[in-house]
Amino acid sequence: MRIGFEAKRATHNFRGLGNYSRGLIEGLIKYHGTEEYILYSPPFKDQRAKKWISSLEGRYELKVPKHFIESHFASFWRSFLLSNELKKDHLNIFHGLSHEIPFGLKGSQSFKKIVTMHDLIFLRYPQFFPFIDRAVYNQKFRYACKHSDLVIAICQQTKEDLIRFLGVEEKKIIVHYQSCSPLFYEQVSSNLLVDVQLKYALPESYILNVGAFEERKNQLNLLESFAMIKDKIKENLVFIGHKNEYQKKVEARVAELKLNDRVHFLSLVPHTDLPALYQMAKVFCFPSLFEGFGIPIIEALFSKIPVITSFGSCFPESAGPNSYYIDPQSVSSLSVGLMSVLGNENLQAKMKNEGFDYVQRFHQKESSGQLMDIYRQV
Repeated sequence: MRIGFEAKRATHNFRGLGNYSRGLIEGLIKYHGTEEYILYSPPFKDQRAKKWISSLEGRYELKVPKHFIESHFASFWRSFLLSNELKKDHLNIFHGLSHEIPFGLKGSQSFKKIVTMHDLIFLRYPQFFPFIDRAVYNQKFRYACKHSDLVIAICQQTKEDLIRFLGVEEKKIIVHYQSCSPLFYEQVSSNLLVDVQLKYALPESYILNVGAFEERKNQLNLLESFAMIKDKIKENLVFIGHKNEYQKKVEARVAELKLNDRVHFLSLVPHTDLPALYQMAKVFCFPSLFEGFGIPIIEALFSKIPVITSFGSCFPESAGPNSYYIDPQSVSSLSVGLMSVLGNENLQAKMKNEGFDYVQRFHQKESSGQLMDIYRQV
């Protein structure tokens, strides 16, 4: 098969949607390398993107805008002109990896159109998004769902939201879980653990939280719960995420609570350091209000550390039956969860082992095989 991907996120985004796109493409090339893969991307200069493209070792075809105007108006090329190119490329499948497909792909084509929908958070929590963003997302998401032959939802929760909020027919949707980077599949050497601990001046024992600083991800409540139990535990609290206004709010609260020596903030952490940072943690706490899937959760499970996360949303799907669930809007519920896990080594061992067994269903090999089955069926 000739399979084309809308690859902007893969070459321009180095967080969630970009990680999803790169991981999906890498897995297909690794485990199903006999197929033909074409990546359609706006021009890119980022060295991280160039390094990633190089790592694929030429087992793909990369297509970028050819003409001056297309290159300098890459968003217009991607949304409105790319459809003409796709129609000439003898594809069997075109897969929009992040909520959209090019305008101009109305009706039946010589190839099948698939779109991955990650979440509809902008409809569930509109207060977290500017009006113009909501308007653009609404238009693109509805168009993609209407004019694709198949809609992939990354979890059952997203499938239900597609039906509820956008009126997508259930028979048009299939749930396909994503994976995380294979970097998290292996245990890090003891020497590297020491090096990373020294590099970031980390305490010997800590609670870890990984994710962009956003109100929805609820880092402030995690901090408040930590403050409630700080005198009862030896662990510190480590946040890893991109700096922004919400982080400043959390940092200000740390100062008010006089916890500067117990709370650590890390940003711009290379992806290659993350496995060690996970594996040294005593527990991973992710009290988000809502997620599309929650990749940090499966990164933690592959890293063999206990996971504390929220009731509802996609969390039971990603975290499995042996994680500890709390009410993210209740500081006391969070505190009880932390104390329950940190204070029980037998429970920690059970959560590590059974969580690791559960997360194997999200291994890149499994995910890639299931996706290839979807391509063949469609």
